[in-house]
Amino acid sequence: MRRPAPLLLPALAVALLLSACGTERADTGTGGPGTGTPSPATQVTDPGIDGVRITSVTIPSPSPSPERSLSVTADRLPADSGISAAYEVTNQGTEAMTYTIIVNFTNSAGEVMGNKRETVRAVGAGKTVRGTVRLGVVAPGSSSVTRAAVSDVTKVPADEAPAETGDCPASGVRVFADEGDAAMGLRVVGLHLQNCGTRDYSVHGYPLLELLDDNREPVDGVQILEGSGEITTGAGPDEAPEPVTLKPGETALASLVWRNTTQSGTAVNVPYVRVRAKEGADPVVVTPGLDLGTTGKLGVRPWKRAAE
Repeated sequence: MRRPAPLLLPALAVALLLSACGTERADTGTGGPGTGTPSPATQVTDPGIDGVRITSVTIPSPSPSPERSLSVTADRLPADSGISAAYEVTNQGTEAMTYTIIVNFTNSAGEVMGNKRETVRAVGAGKTVRGTVRLGVVAPGSSSVTRAAVSDVTKVPADEAPAETGDCPASGVRVFADEGDAAMGLRVVGLHLQNCGTRDYSVHGYPLLELLDDNREPVDGVQILEGSGEITTGAGPDEAPEPVTLKPGETALASLVWRNTTQSGTAVNVPYVRVRAKEGADPVVVTPGLDLGTTGKLGVRPWKRAAE
């Protein structure tokens, strides 16, 4: 399980062929011109991945072709496709977990026409949470969507889950990772530190990291470097850490830098990283999907105030 770049991950679930009509109807939203008429949801029987499964998929029937008109109208904005997939998440563990799932929507040839990421927060031990993910607007010229599949599932303890939006954590700060950037084998993922509290928050130096495997156990054999100069000059010159004090509403940035070069040896993948903004700070587990290849090195750039 690794973080996609961006969002296109290898499908790990059985594709769901939409070939039968069900009886349960799913909410297809307001849609718009060209979205078609609502169709019954196609019920799905699927074992799922790690407690996450698709239960039904809805694809609206095509709209009748409009009659030709001599009137002149303004160009219409792309309409919502009305395509959606209902899912359920069952926490089979013993503690509350926050899940991030990715659903691929594909055509009959298995080509991905679009995908969506969904975060399901604080699913209690032994509990099941249900929801619906919508594909939204389909790119012009795309093939018709006929299938949907869960392509990836990651989960972290609910009390260590990133909180990009919503209520401010008790710590008064949010820590989360972005989707990153990739070029010529170089990977850069940004770490964001936002003061959402009511008091100033100060950091000085580098975020503290703990690398974790699929079972969220420590990963050995990776050298964590202060700075990225030993890995690349493409991320800019290394800068010395400086004190940063964030007033409420302000943000600081750090970054993880690595290459996924594979030579002799065993490639290392790190799906989870436990991050502390500074010594003594509450931990947050992010999922940057560190595919380190055989380099065995991860560069960390220090906290810097984000540009306004």
